[in-house]
Amino acid sequence: MKVLLLGATGLLGHNVLRRLLAEGHQVVALVRSPEGIRLREGSWETVVGSILDYDILRQSAQGCQAVVNCAGTTDMTLLRREDFLPANVELCRLLVRLLDELEISVLVHTSTVNTIGFGTAACPGDESMPMCPPFEGTFYADSKREGERIVLSAAKEGRHVVVVNPGFMLGAWDAKPSSGRMLLAAYRKPLMFAPKGGKAFVHVDDVARMEVAALTRGTNGTRYIAANSHACLRIKELYRMQAAVCGYKQCVVEVPDWLLLAVGGVGDMLRRMGVRTQVSTANIRQLLVREHYSSALAEKELGAYFSPVEEAIAAFHEWRQQQQ
Repeated sequence: MKVLLLGATGLLGHNVLRRLLAEGHQVVALVRSPEGIRLREGSWETVVGSILDYDILRQSAQGCQAVVNCAGTTDMTLLRREDFLPANVELCRLLVRLLDELEISVLVHTSTVNTIGFGTAACPGDESMPMCPPFEGTFYADSKREGERIVLSAAKEGRHVVVVNPGFMLGAWDAKPSSGRMLLAAYRKPLMFAPKGGKAFVHVDDVARMEVAALTRGTNGTRYIAANSHACLRIKELYRMQAAVCGYKQCVVEVPDWLLLAVGGVGDMLRRMGVRTQVSTANIRQLLVREHYSSALAEKELGAYFSPVEEAIAAFHEWRQQQQ
C-alpha cells in the first residue's frame, strides 16, 4: 500500500515511518524540513512543504491509497486556543476534502486518549466514555476533540476513517524531545519532586504498530485507545522505574495538590502577561488525576499488545545516547 504520512518528524511519526517500511508499504512523507527525519535506513519519498497547504497536500497524496496523520500541535506553552486550531482542526477538514477528491481508501487519524473519559482502576475508561475534566476545556484536548468530530462525521458520510487515541507515549526517536522531557526532568537527580497524579503510559512503538494495523483492520468510524491498561503509573512510580532502569538512586517526594495549584496560579498570571510557560492551573490539574483506560477494543480488533514501560524508558535513553 502507498501511504501518505504526516508528522513524520515527531516521536510517533518516526516510529510509524519505521513500522510502515518494515511491513513493506511505500511511504510519502510530507515535511517542512527533510533533516527533521532522523531515520537513515529504508527508502521513502519526501515532499517538502506545509501540511496546511492544500495544493502541496494533494500533490503529495497522488497515487496513495491511505493517509496516516500523526501531525498535531501539542505545545502547552501556547497562550491562545487559536494557536492549536490549524494543525489540530483545520488539517482535519483538508484531509476530508483530500479523501473525496483523490478517492483515498482510508485515513488513520491520531488524536489523544484525553478526549475520552478516564475511569478508575476498578472501572477503566473505554471508547464509549465522554471527555471529562480536567481535560475538557483545555486548549489542546478540546482542539483534538474538534478534529475527531470532523473526521468521524466524514466516516458517517461514507469515508473510511479510523481514529487512534494514544496515552502518554515514551520511547526512541524522540528527537525534540517531546514527552521524553518528563523523563529528562528527573534523570539522575538525587531528589525529585512530583505531583500525586498518574498517566496511562505506553511504548510509542506499540502505538505505531496499532496505527499501521488500523490501515487494514480498523473498523470505520471507530476510536481505539492506545494505552497500556496495566501502566497507569503515578509520576512518582515512573521516576522510580527510570532510576531502576538507568541504575541510579533517587528520592522522590510527592508535592501537596494545594501547593502545585498555587504555583499554577502564578503561571496563570504570567500567561496573562504574555509569558509563554507550561505552568498554569489547567495544566497542573491534569497532573493531579490518575488516568485509567482500557485497551480491550484495540487488543480485540487490531491485535494490539503492550510492552512494559521499562522497555520504553530504556529505548528512550539508548536512542539519545546513540545520537551523542
